[in-house]
Amino acid sequence: MRKIFDAHFHIIDPNFPLWPNAGFLPEPFGVGDYLDRVASLGVVGGAVVSGSFQRLDQGYLLAALERLGPGFVGVTQLPASVSERAIKRLDVRGIRGVRFNLRRGGSMSLRTVESLARRVDDLVGWHSEVYADTGDLSDLEPLLRRLSAVSIDHLGLSKRGLPRLLRLVEHGVRVKASGFGRVDFDVGDALRAIHSANPRALMFGTDLPSTRAPRSFSDGDVSLVIDALGDEGARSVLWENALDFYSKERGSPG
Repeated sequence: MRKIFDAHFHIIDPNFPLWPNAGFLPEPFGVGDYLDRVASLGVVGGAVVSGSFQRLDQGYLLAALERLGPGFVGVTQLPASVSERAIKRLDVRGIRGVRFNLRRGGSMSLRTVESLARRVDDLVGWHSEVYADTGDLSDLEPLLRRLSAVSIDHLGLSKRGLPRLLRLVEHGVRVKASGFGRVDFDVGDALRAIHSANPRALMFGTDLPSTRAPRSFSDGDVSLVIDALGDEGARSVLWENALDFYSKERGSPG
């Protein structure tokens, strides 16, 4: 059976604080909802990603990881003032990355982004995840090349950003093959171009529950990856690349 590491999904748990973003608050989507939705896909691990609605709350993320169990890790949002003790405590609980949400309300300066990214990398080996239109990352591109481990969400979102995305991929930046309904270009063509530039770059994610996406995730998105890259390429994108990236030793999660 095909195995999938779902490198990008969200849990919306109303038992923990939620804040509207631009007046919008998503419907609940708990761990049980997620597991039911992916039951037929072969998902055996993944990364829960903190969204704009959770702001800096860690409680929901740690609770979700506890319920999901081994094989699942977290990507969180942190204030620049976070203590080393807090970072280490989150690391022990399965957090493996810090997310910079530059598309929906991110306000950190370039210097602050670099400082926090380097702190978590040096301290616990976390990567940095960037949610932004790569067409808007001209100021950030040199920094992303310098950092040791970076991922870009949702194929970089825009056709105008694809040239920059491919340059970053050639420098080792990883890319979430997720949010296919959010982009303005042909997904198959983009997958082939990124995979050709660096076969280790792409990491598949369902993006569930696809909050505010023009088109939600469908099971056919998995088939799209297979059709675009073939069985061997799809195996890397659906499983092996993320398994490597999210591990502490860059080998296996957890």
